[in-house]
Amino acid sequence: MSWISAAAALALLGTKPQTLYANVSRGRIAAKPDPADPRRRLYREEDVARLAARQRGRRPARLVAAESISWGEPVLETAISSIADGRLLYRGQDAIELAGHATLGAVARLLWSAPGEIDFAGRARALVPGMAAAYRAIAELAATDLPAAGRNRAVLLGDAARSVSYLASALAAPGSAPVHERLARLWGRPDAADPIRRALVLLAEHELNASTFAARVTASTGAPLSAAILAGLAALSGPLHGNASQSMAGLVQSATTTGARQAVSVHLRQAGSLPCFGHRLYRDGDVRAAALLGSFAMPALFAQLAAEGEEASGEKPNIDFALTAMSAAFDLPNDAPLQLFALARSVGWIAHALEQIETGALIRPRARYVGIS
Repeated sequence: MSWISAAAALALLGTKPQTLYANVSRGRIAAKPDPADPRRRLYREEDVARLAARQRGRRPARLVAAESISWGEPVLETAISSIADGRLLYRGQDAIELAGHATLGAVARLLWSAPGEIDFAGRARALVPGMAAAYRAIAELAATDLPAAGRNRAVLLGDAARSVSYLASALAAPGSAPVHERLARLWGRPDAADPIRRALVLLAEHELNASTFAARVTASTGAPLSAAILAGLAALSGPLHGNASQSMAGLVQSATTTGARQAVSVHLRQAGSLPCFGHRLYRDGDVRAAALLGSFAMPALFAQLAAEGEEASGEKPNIDFALTAMSAAFDLPNDAPLQLFALARSVGWIAHALEQIETGALIRPRARYVGIS
């Protein structure tokens, strides 16, 4: 792997420095400090050459737009979060540092740009707490709440806090304590409270992922904020998103009977990849996973899977692996990763819904017909 200077990269690209820096921030070009001069940076020549070749043969805009739907260019501008150079930032603040001390309520205040404390106090108790209760609670809100369009921000912030409170009440024990303490109490695992808090902070926001896009599209119609959360919940439930941790069940079971190395080897031969390893937005590993895994003693089996999986695949465990390992470490409910994802990400969904409402624009892409003429 070879690295080149900024001048050499710009010569190959034929662009301005700002374009080079933008490509780095979007993860298209890897960069690192120059060992000879830490004030300068070096750029991966392979990435630069690939982009230069692409620019020489630009494709029609319709093809570029179609490809951008899948892990492509950002299609919406946002001031909420960014993922660049291996860092996840919430309005410019490092999410990993926030996970060291913040609560979900504090992160909501940051992401929503709210002027005061956010109260997620829950006074209702679900007969059977869990995801089914969460869907029912939010669906009832969405069916009765007023549309968001035309209402001032202060009122919307009240709706936002109430919506997340309903979600928390459906998943956690009632009370005025922070939601991570209420979840730990409900699950009978008080020693898991701090890792749960960290997980909620790390999961609160992650740029324009599938569920956030669904929530943002819903908000663009003027629908209630609770409807945006409901749309996010629906998208989150898929095995390629919030339920990705469930895909580890087979690997864990196999490792229990045959050992981690054999299980990883067999899974790679059969599936071609390992579940819950690697993330396309983090070249050097999912920073959220490292932050969460460092907050508790990983079970021996998961530590072995992490080591064997990275050696065999070249990819590090991602946040879904970390959530599964945490659930095993504290004997949490099987769907605890999804519950944590849903509660935490509802804060990010609302941040994007509020931002979209402020634009006053409807998100309405066009389709390109390719069927029978």
